[in-house]
Amino acid sequence: MRPNAPLILVTAVTALAAATLTACGNGSGSDPDTVKVVYNRSTDNKIRFKDQHLEAAKKQFEKEHPGKKVELVPIQAPDNDYATKAQQMMRSPKTAPDLVYEDTFRINSDIKAGYLKPLDSYLPQWDQWGQFVDTAKAAAKAEDGKTYGIPDGTDTRGLWFNKAIFAKAGLPADWQPKNWAEVLDAARTVKQKVPGVIPLNVYTGKGPGEAAVMQGFEMLLYGTGADPLYDESAKKWVTGTKGFRDSLDFVRTVYTEKLGPDVSDALDPNVGTRVATEWFPEGKLAISLDGSWMGQNWINKGPKEWPDWSKDLAQTPMPTQNGQAPGKVSMSGGWAWSIPQKADNADLAFEFIKTLQTAENATQWCVVAAQIAVRKDVAADPKYLKSMPGIEFFTGLVQYTHYRPALPVYPQVSTAIGEAMEKVTTGDASASEAAKAYDEQLKTAVDGAVVRR
Repeated sequence: MRPNAPLILVTAVTALAAATLTACGNGSGSDPDTVKVVYNRSTDNKIRFKDQHLEAAKKQFEKEHPGKKVELVPIQAPDNDYATKAQQMMRSPKTAPDLVYEDTFRINSDIKAGYLKPLDSYLPQWDQWGQFVDTAKAAAKAEDGKTYGIPDGTDTRGLWFNKAIFAKAGLPADWQPKNWAEVLDAARTVKQKVPGVIPLNVYTGKGPGEAAVMQGFEMLLYGTGADPLYDESAKKWVTGTKGFRDSLDFVRTVYTEKLGPDVSDALDPNVGTRVATEWFPEGKLAISLDGSWMGQNWINKGPKEWPDWSKDLAQTPMPTQNGQAPGKVSMSGGWAWSIPQKADNADLAFEFIKTLQTAENATQWCVVAAQIAVRKDVAADPKYLKSMPGIEFFTGLVQYTHYRPALPVYPQVSTAIGEAMEKVTTGDASASEAAKAYDEQLKTAVDGAVVRR
């Protein structure tokens, strides 16, 4: 997931977000000619491509809609804190924005809480909706079959590695591990032959939030070939799987063998920022299980200009546990633009969505934000295809990708997984003990609606 803020900033960030809420005045209905847009601003002050993109769309919208205004309301906070603040705003008509940026895995929980408005009445009249691929449409569709968000991109995940460090370790520049054991063996080789660098980063623990759960744990779990988190046919969550324990044991191995970052660094909510702006550019990290968007940090005046990144780094798929078919695994997520249920200017908000999602603007967003395209026209655009090295690699992983269970209780499940990861990372529990604790938390969260494997 995207970089989060360090723990020492959480208090300050919470205060900033609270101040933002106070500054929102009387909510979206205070001016019928203004669309209020809430979105997450990166905790890295050097990352401002989203702000710049929205500012450009705001100018375009106001020019094309005389007398109408766009008020941008950024919330600078880690992902979990951003979601909390946005939910607080959506609870009351006095503070509800007209448009909110939603992580698609939270859509169903926000629908259940009564925060979001279905968009189906707008879609038949919108000539761009047909450009969106079905998987992207499904990501913003709720259990009730209605659409609650317009996705603007997705992502995939794989292994990034530093070729210079690999050369020193005697590892191949075209490294393609066939199973988990080969990933760990490469990390052990780096530790032995190139002391002073971090052999392998796997996001973990409660601090990094969904970055750890989706990008670390679920990349492992969905590569075990075992039961996933949720059994679609039984409509129940799954406990007691060997794949769950094996995934935790992989994380435990990384940190008990000191193949990963120092535990205090690994549990820092800002670890993703450090990977992108310090450890990789400074040659301090050999391998990271990471996302398709990483290049955005190093190009287009990103937070860490690194002209040679595409020469120094390479990508390879994350293998399945034992190399079993299909041999590769990825996870995909994404964000979407949603209209709160208590927004007073919903129609104007959807007009702004249209501006954000012109073919030109949609392509530009995928380029500057290193997004994987969710529109057919964008995916075929030469500007997108040439946007950065590795884009074809990560787009190719879509065929191997998995999605999180987009159910209302998933955020609670995610929290429980993060806690289990943290226990094995710190050495406070074995994989079996942490998995057992997760099972108990899961049963409580879903009122016992589980199936044991």
